[in-house]
Amino acid sequence: MIGLGVDAVDVERFGRVLSRQPRMRDRLFTEDERAIEAAPRLAARFAVKEAVMKAMGVGLGAFGWHEVETRRTESGAPELILRGQAASLAEEQGITRWMVSLTHTDTTAVAVVTAL
Repeated sequence: MIGLGVDAVDVERFGRVLSRQPRMRDRLFTEDERAIEAAPRLAARFAVKEAVMKAMGVGLGAFGWHEVETRRTESGAPELILRGQAASLAEEQGITRWMVSLTHTDTTAVAVVTAL
């Protein structure tokens, strides 16, 4: 294991931010992620992006929000897609595989990311 990241997001607060600032959805999420309507699911995907930063030991601004995308495999399991600077940083650190788990309730979204 190279790194571990965990992040939690308050779903109600996150939903209010997205409602008040509609462009935020475009800034934070890829086109495929923006197709998700439910605030808890979007909050979980935002938590994944922050957990990836923590797993790599970098802070905000190390790479763009669109450079980390969460997709679902055919089985329904989440998978990470890294691009650009995020992918370069992962390669520099020797990260070849990711494990990701996300969950949410109506109030809280949590992501756990392991860099291997």
